[in-house]
Amino acid sequence: MLLILTADLPVGRRGCRGAEIDCNLDFPCVSASLRLNSYAMISSREINIETWKRKDTYLFFRNYDSPFFNITATVEVSYTYRFAKKNNYSFFLLCLYASSKAANSIEEFRYRIRDHKLICYDEVHPGSTILLDDETFRYAYFKFDNDLHEFHRLGLETINHIKTNPVFEPHSEKDDAIYYTVIPWLSFSAFEHAKMHNATDSVPRIAFGKYSGKDNAMMMPVAVQVNHALMDGIHVAKYFEKFQEYLKQF
Repeated sequence: MLLILTADLPVGRRGCRGAEIDCNLDFPCVSASLRLNSYAMISSREINIETWKRKDTYLFFRNYDSPFFNITATVEVSYTYRFAKKNNYSFFLLCLYASSKAANSIEEFRYRIRDHKLICYDEVHPGSTILLDDETFRYAYFKFDNDLHEFHRLGLETINHIKTNPVFEPHSEKDDAIYYTVIPWLSFSAFEHAKMHNATDSVPRIAFGKYSGKDNAMMMPVAVQVNHALMDGIHVAKYFEKFQEYLKQF
């Protein structure tokens, strides 16, 4: 699990606490690989595996010791970066919002395996770990909200709360989540997330890398790891398509 993080800052402020390595200084150094806290209303439904169109594929990959696959591609973040600069928004939270919105729009990203059953959440939520001044981390929990301004406002409040109340409090029992990792110092072409030896682990993992380029050609690598029992490459491709679409809407 990669946990080199810091509290999020709006674009234009130094975000990596004086790091001596090259990184996107305007990209907040926030990594996320966590389990989300419970919310007041968590709604889900069970999928009937017997009538599910992917039944055979699901049962096939369930027998794998490691049924996960990774896909890395780039997305353009020029619009997002300019919006963040102009409106003093957090570039990280904008990317997190667009990615979470994309993931929630694709049903397969909301599937989870639980007690030999397949469920689908109505909504899943992102999260991040926050680096403290002493270079230890704490967990922050974000609730996804379709309202960008509300999501951003609550996101900043959550990060500030963790910085002032650094209680180590992971919630590993919750799976209505997307695990995120941000590596703003490296522009990678492949990435593999840390994972336990558990073939029923069904929470997608997404990593953002260092963006590069200028003006209208700013590109950011994004890596997605998912359980092949629950989805295929076409579903990850749909996620990238939606993610890019939402990034250009800022």
